[in-house]
Amino acid sequence: MKFYEMSVEQRREFLGEAFGLTAEECQAWEVAGGLGQETANNMVENVVGLYSLPVGIAQNFVINGKAVLVPMVIEEPSVVAGASFMAKLAKKGGGFRASMTAPEMIGQLQLLDLPNPAATRELILAHKDELLDQVAHVDPLLSKYGGGPRDLEVRLIEQSPIGPFLVLHLIFDVQDVMGANAINTAVEKLAGPVEALTGGRVHLKILSNLADRRLARAWVTIPVEALAFGQFTGEKVRDGIIEAWAFAAADPYRAATHNKGVMNGVDAVVLATANDWRAVEAGAHAYAARSGRYTSLTTWGKDEAGNLTGFIELPMAVGIVGGATRVHPTAKANLKLMGVTHASELGEIIAAVGLAQNLAALRALATEGIQRGHMGLHARQIAIAAGASPEQAQALADQLVSEKNIRIDRAKEILAEWKR
Repeated sequence: MKFYEMSVEQRREFLGEAFGLTAEECQAWEVAGGLGQETANNMVENVVGLYSLPVGIAQNFVINGKAVLVPMVIEEPSVVAGASFMAKLAKKGGGFRASMTAPEMIGQLQLLDLPNPAATRELILAHKDELLDQVAHVDPLLSKYGGGPRDLEVRLIEQSPIGPFLVLHLIFDVQDVMGANAINTAVEKLAGPVEALTGGRVHLKILSNLADRRLARAWVTIPVEALAFGQFTGEKVRDGIIEAWAFAAADPYRAATHNKGVMNGVDAVVLATANDWRAVEAGAHAYAARSGRYTSLTTWGKDEAGNLTGFIELPMAVGIVGGATRVHPTAKANLKLMGVTHASELGEIIAAVGLAQNLAALRALATEGIQRGHMGLHARQIAIAAGASPEQAQALADQLVSEKNIRIDRAKEILAEWKR
């Protein structure tokens, strides 16, 4: 029996046996995601209840030669299926290659009230090593595993509504954590020594979510013949994908929707591991505009043999230690399912999923149109919303699709006819 043909309970049992998950870990995928009310009450303020989203498993992913099942938390139909099918095509070219740069995050200090900002910049750089020593052991656990401050950069902001000021960038290696708490603690500790050295006033002391020193990258090559289906030749599909990507590369209005498709995959895995999807979103979109013009996060082309090639690069501030990642039962089960042992591996998986999801959207747009596959799955949601029982839902969805009339009022009419 194929995975998608199994019942929900059978899928959990299969994954538990295949990946050595305990009964408790498998139970984390049940209603409310394994999150109890008491745990929730300790996570955020003013808790009144729980809110659940589906956890789907994307299949067929091979990343750096390793087969990976990828948990995705998302409410939108066709995302998990689209990513899985693109990963299946990617396997024909060897799967995805991926990498992460060093886990270095940026903490910012805004330095004001300086009579000569340019001279102060040189003063700070001359005492850089002394300042870095001030925060060398701000997080003993990070220090134990090789993390800590790496560099101190100073930027002069000359044009601003309040006049010139300096911005200090503390470059901090955060190892396998997301890093926000460590960075914020470090910049707050650094503020006093900076003020004492410069005579200026440190105002804001905060992490930057434009984590452009902590980049995830993924590459894929898909044989052109693997792209062919129906009346579409592999060359036609390949060229259509490249042409669709060129639209996003040139036009920010298209790029916004294009990158939203990328983030459908990225955010779903970030959410599944209880990482900060808002931070990842902010960093990705800021990175897409780093040239001064908002553009595509991905690049598509063809190699000398005519095969389709794809590449993605984006900031990836995710961790596998600390925070909600180690508090939420489902996040822990999802991490175990993927078999990641370092945050860099998680970042590589997320980048590959983002690239796959982008390819799924481009392929649909360039061939049959986005609605055919998406609306087929959406019809099931419409069927349930109209009041169909689980046993009726698929048959009702099939009829809505065959009529090309996927509307809740029509679904209710059909249910009423069936009842009569």
